[in-house]
Amino acid sequence: MAGVARAGKPATQIDGGGWTGEELSAVRHRLQGEIEELNAEIARAESQIASGDISDSAGDDQADAGAKTYEREREIALTLNARDLVAQNERAMARIDSGTYGVCESCHKPIGKERLRAFPRATLCVSCKQREERR
Repeated sequence: MAGVARAGKPATQIDGGGWTGEELSAVRHRLQGEIEELNAEIARAESQIASGDISDSAGDDQADAGAKTYEREREIALTLNARDLVAQNERAMARIDSGTYGVCESCHKPIGKERLRAFPRATLCVSCKQREERR
């Protein structure tokens, strides 16, 4: 299948270049590094969330209690976002392993190499992503 990037074998891409094994290895290394950083961030945030004991807010006025609630909700949202990014990175690594990295999940055409260099977790080509965002 043209456009399929397989480790060690270049793929033909519309934008003028295939993925070499070395390039795929570099992408995998980048994704793995991001996963490690995100997991450390998640652990730190979960520790902060867990340490926010109810007794800490005893005697606080409403503004202080509101600020603490806001910070806690913010930490939870950031943690959920980091978990989502970890899942996206793991999915991209699985696509590298299966030989489908660089192929749009919607139209099955090659995703532009420059798009993947900028956003290695991309699963859709630019056209399909634009179509999805219009919905």
